[in-house]
Amino acid sequence: MTELKNDLYLRALLRQPTERTPIWMMRQAGRYLPEYREVRKQAGDFMALCKNPELACEVTLQPLRRFGLDAAILFSDILTIPDAMGLGLYFETGEGPKFERPLRDLAAIEKLAVPDPELELGYVMDAVRTIRRELKGQVPLIGFSGSPWTLATYMVEGGSTKNFSVVKKMMFAEPQAMHLLLDKLAQSVTSYLNAQIAAGAQAVMIFDTWGGVLSPRDYREFSLRYMQQIVSGLTRHADGRQVPVTLFTKNGGAWLADMAATGCDALGVDWTTDLATARSLVGDKVALQGNMDPSILYASPERIRAEVATILASYGQGTGHVFNLGHGIHPEVNPEHAGAFIDAVHELSPAYHR
Repeated sequence: MTELKNDLYLRALLRQPTERTPIWMMRQAGRYLPEYREVRKQAGDFMALCKNPELACEVTLQPLRRFGLDAAILFSDILTIPDAMGLGLYFETGEGPKFERPLRDLAAIEKLAVPDPELELGYVMDAVRTIRRELKGQVPLIGFSGSPWTLATYMVEGGSTKNFSVVKKMMFAEPQAMHLLLDKLAQSVTSYLNAQIAAGAQAVMIFDTWGGVLSPRDYREFSLRYMQQIVSGLTRHADGRQVPVTLFTKNGGAWLADMAATGCDALGVDWTTDLATARSLVGDKVALQGNMDPSILYASPERIRAEVATILASYGQGTGHVFNLGHGIHPEVNPEHAGAFIDAVHELSPAYHR
């Protein structure tokens, strides 16, 4: 068994007693840190940084040197799987990710192969192994993937989108093609996350960024169904410990009870759902992660502290809460404000664990 100096995060996800509420931040390794921007410049471009295990390790560890965080999260991207499937991922400045060969019909989807995580995605596993070694048991390492629906959205649209018209056209007009794609992606995500766990990830998270654009019926059919498939296929014990699984659907507050029924250990909650409401919906089935609006970090340290107090009171007494932002930290945020946020959680949360 790997000896962990700080296992607050893992205990909270499993709803075990903790001395205080653990905290990490989505995108904690990223552009708001000047040291990250230096390494990014050294790498040349974003995907070159992702594909260099030593540099990916360096930027994963950077926020831990600054802040009292309770988990590290693998530095990577949710689009590694589509890239490994041969769609030609590239990034345009100011426009985000794009694919040279988007999927527009059943024939293209039928040609897709499920990537071997140790071959086509071996650089990710090398990064996981490197990070685990360099962490030296300081805090747990989180592995992650995008959800099948979210990955499919980028793969069919060919990049970012505001109205989701191309992917929804396929979903409604060619459901057979969409289900085939989602099934292949569910198989890919399952093997990818299991490989991350085998390489050393001590918890995993599935980011369903675009599930919230679906109707309740379509969410269950085209998103939740495939996340359930993944949860059922994941390795749940490694290194003598349980490996917790967290699901996060942005704008998914209406479906928290359905998500909790998948067998996952925890749910991410964004700032559009009150934590007291979320806790009442899921009961003691799962832990909750969230849920401060990232934009609060533009405010003064005093305002940030007040928001932390409000969210802690909303969740209330007891374990099962991992403090986080409701989505990723914004690139323009002052790192000192992130520090004030983390310090406030450290100072105010012990009162809720007595």
